[in-house]
Amino acid sequence: MANYNYDEGGNMSAYFVITCLIFILIPLTISSIPPKKPPTLSGCPCQPCVEQRQRIANHEKGSILNPKLSRKVTFVLFGWSLVAYMSYRVIGSKLDNTVYDPFEILGIKMGTPEKEIKSHYKKLSRMYHPDKVRATVNETLEIIQDRFVKITKAYKSLTDETIRKNWEEFGHPDGRQETSMGIAIPRFIIEAKNNIWILGFYGLAFGGGLPAVVGKWWFGSRQKTKDGINARSAATFFKDLKEDSRIFEVIGALGKSFEWEHPKKTSKADEKTELDRLEKEIASAAGKSWGSVKSLAGIDESDADSRRRSMILLYAHLLRLDIRVPSLRTEQTEIVLQTPALLNALIGIAVSRNHLGPTVWAMRLYAFITQAIIPETFSIKHRLAQLPGIKTSEVLGDRATIRADDIKDVATKLEEKNDGRVVDVKKAVEKWPRLEILDAAYKVIGERIVTPSSIVYLVVKLRISPPNLVRDNKPDLTAEQVKKNIKVNEERDNKFLMDKKDAEDIDEKNVVGYAHAPYWPANRRPGWWLVLADDKTARIVVPPMKITNVPYANPNAENERDYRSYKIQFQAPSGTGSFTWKIYLISDTFVGEEVSKTITLQIEDVSALEADEPAEDDISDPEEDSLAGQMAAMRGGSVKKDENDEESSTDDDEDSDDDSSSDDD
Repeated sequence: MANYNYDEGGNMSAYFVITCLIFILIPLTISSIPPKKPPTLSGCPCQPCVEQRQRIANHEKGSILNPKLSRKVTFVLFGWSLVAYMSYRVIGSKLDNTVYDPFEILGIKMGTPEKEIKSHYKKLSRMYHPDKVRATVNETLEIIQDRFVKITKAYKSLTDETIRKNWEEFGHPDGRQETSMGIAIPRFIIEAKNNIWILGFYGLAFGGGLPAVVGKWWFGSRQKTKDGINARSAATFFKDLKEDSRIFEVIGALGKSFEWEHPKKTSKADEKTELDRLEKEIASAAGKSWGSVKSLAGIDESDADSRRRSMILLYAHLLRLDIRVPSLRTEQTEIVLQTPALLNALIGIAVSRNHLGPTVWAMRLYAFITQAIIPETFSIKHRLAQLPGIKTSEVLGDRATIRADDIKDVATKLEEKNDGRVVDVKKAVEKWPRLEILDAAYKVIGERIVTPSSIVYLVVKLRISPPNLVRDNKPDLTAEQVKKNIKVNEERDNKFLMDKKDAEDIDEKNVVGYAHAPYWPANRRPGWWLVLADDKTARIVVPPMKITNVPYANPNAENERDYRSYKIQFQAPSGTGSFTWKIYLISDTFVGEEVSKTITLQIEDVSALEADEPAEDDISDPEEDSLAGQMAAMRGGSVKKDENDEESSTDDDEDSDDDSSSDDD
């Protein structure tokens, strides 16, 4: 029968806990190691952007007293701290299960004769007798006496024949013993008086806690869409968006979603006062548009209305109003940073219906929120309000004090007034990402024309040309250099067309860095949506594509390719004819920075491929030493031989004939 010994001191359970923690913490720690630090990106050099990037860095880094740690990192640190504590406890604890072994104490082997045991004991007595050993700093008198008592006890147990035999056969002085089992749990867990509490704990943990966690995960995942927004928000977008929806309808749908994205909160007294003050300023600055937005968003005047609270904070951002309550500033940052996810879902729903209008306005709303400009109208003046230090009241409205046709003219206007803001304005304009379409064409792999239902690629070549870009007069290239550049570019274009990637591989050292966005609460890199649409029917032809990492133009480079190619794949219509469509490139960061180009897709009948093929007689055979000639030779076709080679071979034949005739002679 086994004798069970429970872990009253907690030593064995500590080993179990340490082992379990290590199995969990090692993979979590490895996954928590940050990846290789990405290369430092350049950004807008104007002072407001530099200060904003510094604030963002300080916020993300935190401080010694308030470090920014994720839940995962916090759990890992707590876990390793617990492992260190448990390890320290195990190392410092005394083991109660030390096995008493007289043979080990005397330093002899099992089976040693009694005569040798007595002789060995006499030697040890002369060495360790308390009268023979002097006490030192390391060995006190108590230690010396205790050691001699153990030696004497071991000697007496081994000089008794019965006891020595039991030690040698059963490892115990009393003979055979029952099995002893150690259990790594304290005794109180299995005591009868505690059964009700232990069973209650297991019932709560596995009968209530585990189902609650699984249920929360399951129903929580069902409440979220793939875009990470509440399913009821997506349902609201689906219901409210119409084919003719414009920007205010888009903002209204966005405002309704805040009911589920930011549930109702009880406003404190200072928050209520601040919200009322902000709404008054918004109504004064925005005018009738604020009332329209409130109506479209279904906002009531209740202090507990989450739509009202969220829209006030969003419009305070758009109007660049200062918020005096810290809790509201934090909430405003959360709302502003969540708008991209909401707009992505909104764009996805509009695209699923092929509605061009709401899709374009939702894309434009990205830039208005990024640059903190109220989207009342859409005009050239909104570009001016994005420049550093320029207030919207200075460039918008009938009383505008700065009037210019483009952002590059603002610096000139400020210089005329000796305005100190001209320095930051010039810095911002220097890297202003104005997109330029170099080429846009429809391509079909291996074909010269587009046939019905064929797989078509819309290939667009883009680059960034800042407004103040200086294009030096370069010397004209020779015909040979032009021909070489064309050949190299054609090879790269064909390679990209065959590639599965949507964007051409380039050296990204010259791409756009962080954008000019002094009011956006995070670092932001600019991007564009590429939309192919039919203006006549206001329908989207192909789902939009997001474009990033567009290179800057390098007008002084002779052989460098300073643009990047992007492509969208789609299936051509099943009928022949001309389809006049339009390309839209809409910025998600800068208001008004969008370009468009009309491009016609000509679909011809398959018979045109054979009709356009020239007759075989009209086609000259390729040169033997050319690439086309080598490919033709591999296929077994005819090639044109070099006349010089033919002449030389003929001469060689004649010479050989002469030599043979002379030999005959």
